[in-house]
Amino acid sequence: MYSTMSDVLKITNRVSIPLSDIEFTAIRAQGPGGQAVNKTSSAMHIRFDFQNSAQLSDVQKERIANFRDNNITDSGFIIIKAQNHRVQERNREDGLKRLKALLVKALYVAPTRRPTRPTWGATKRRLKKKAERGQTKSLRGRVRSKDLD
Repeated sequence: MYSTMSDVLKITNRVSIPLSDIEFTAIRAQGPGGQAVNKTSSAMHIRFDFQNSAQLSDVQKERIANFRDNNITDSGFIIIKAQNHRVQERNREDGLKRLKALLVKALYVAPTRRPTRPTWGATKRRLKKKAERGQTKSLRGRVRSKDLD
């Protein structure tokens, strides 16, 4: 998905980040030993300094900084530790996929709601039903007989 041929991480149609702005560090994976997990550096630490990124506008940087996520630090970094796979390259791809997903969520702007009004026909139908219901309820009153009065 993110091969060495492609040197950018495309976030949206307008935002793409060059991989040179992202720092990759190979580290040892955590967890139980066995299968040489404690001997090889197959996990990846991915750091992205979004505060100093030239590809993001100030509004986008502010949006990311205000987004609530444990991977975003107060100093302006997004740090992702990918260690789910046994191979370093797959962990790198997994980390980039998670970074992209986080940035897509943080940069999403919900469309503003434009209030609408009910149509003329809908208003008429609603008022007609209200009148019918009121008529039904008015008939539920006490029954009076002319003979008893």
